Amino acid sequence: MKTLISYSSTDSSSITKTTRATLFSVIGVASALTLTACQPQKPDYNYLIGETMGTSYHISYQLPADGDEAAIQASIDERLQQINDSMSTYQADSTISTFNRLGKDTPITIDADFSHVLEVSRTVYEQSGGAFDPTVMPLINTWGFGSTMTIERLQSPPTASEIAQAKALVDFKSVIKKDNTIYKTKDGVGLDFSAVAKGYGVDVIADVLRNDYQIRNYMVEIGGEIASSGVNNQQQPWQIAIDAPIEDSTVSERQTISAIRQPMNTANQMYLATSGNYRNSVIFDGKRYSHTIDPTTGEPIAGGAPSVTVAADSVALADAWATALTAMPYEKALNLAKEQNLAALFVVLADNVNPEDLAGHDKNSDSKDNWQVVQTPAMQALRTDKPM
Repeated sequence: MKTLISYSSTDSSSITKTTRATLFSVIGVASALTLTACQPQKPDYNYLIGETMGTSYHISYQLPADGDEAAIQASIDERLQQINDSMSTYQADSTISTFNRLGKDTPITIDADFSHVLEVSRTVYEQSGGAFDPTVMPLINTWGFGSTMTIERLQSPPTASEIAQAKALVDFKSVIKKDNTIYKTKDGVGLDFSAVAKGYGVDVIADVLRNDYQIRNYMVEIGGEIASSGVNNQQQPWQIAIDAPIEDSTVSERQTISAIRQPMNTANQMYLATSGNYRNSVIFDGKRYSHTIDPTTGEPIAGGAPSVTVAADSVALADAWATALTAMPYEKALNLAKEQNLAALFVVLADNVNPEDLAGHDKNSDSKDNWQVVQTPAMQALRTDKPM
C-alpha cells in the first residue's frame, strides 16, 4: 500500500490511534477515539489500512455490488497525496513549505484544498479569539516543545524578550488571501495546518466514497479523527468510544469513559475529532503543563481539559475546534463552546467540575475513577438524538 509523505515524525503503529493535535502542541496526543464498531468485517464490508500525515488511516465501508476495490483504493491514495503536496510541512516542495520560505508581499497560487483549510482555520481563529492560530509554530519552537517535552525547559523558561520576539511572528492576520493566491505582509510568518489537515483528509476520503462511488455505509479515521455514515457491518449506527485520559496509558491499558453514537436522523452522518494533552505533560511547581501553547499569552497551558471531543459539520471544523478548546483553561473553553453552540465533550478531573456543569447529566454515567465527562447542550442533544 502506498505510503504518503508525513506531516510529522509521530509513529503510526497503533490501529486505535490517538489524535495528534500538532498545531499548538507539537506532539500533544489526544484522547483516543476507539473504533468500537470496527468488528471483524462481513464479506460485503472492506477494511483499508494505510499511512498518511505522520499517522495511519483506517477505513471500513460496504462495497457496492459493482464496486471496484482497487479503483477506490487508488482514488483515496491520489487525494491524500494531493493534500500532502499542498499542505505537508515535511515536504520541501509542498505549497505550504514554499509559502513559508517566501518573503513578505510575494504571492503564491494555492489550490482548492489549501483554500478550504485556510478558510476553516480563519473561521475558528476568529471565533476562538485567536486560541487557534496556524502561525503559532515560532512559540512552540521557542519553548523547545519539539519531539519531546522535558521539565528542564520549564525550569529555565524563555525570557520575556524571547517570548515577545516569537509572538511577533505569530500573526495569522498578516496572511492575506486574494482570489486563488496568498501572501504575507510580514517576513518570517509561516503556516502549519497540522491541527486541521488530518480532519480535512477524513472529509476528503468520505467525499470520495460518497460522491465518486455512491457508498453510503462507511467509517473513515485518520489519527483519531472520524467521519461515519449509515450503519456498520452489524447494521447498527456507528458508535465511537472515548478513552479516559489516563496518563502514560498504552493501547492495551486504555479504558473507555464514554461513547458517542451516530445520530439516527435524516443526515445519518457524524464528524468527530478529539484533542488533548494528557499523554505528554509534566508537573512543575505543583502545576501540570502540556505541550499546548496558548498563542494569546505565549506560554504553555496549565489547567486545560485533558481531553476534548467535538462534533461539527465537517471533521476539519471539529479538528480545529477541538484543538482550540485545549489551548485555553477548561472553564474558559467550556463557556466558549456553549457560546458558540458547539457539540463538545470534555473529560476533566472530577474535583475541577462545577456541579452546574453536570445539569441534565445522568450522574451515574460518563464517569470513571477521578474523571468526569462534561458536555455542552449541543453535544447532549446530539447524543440523545432519536429517529426522525
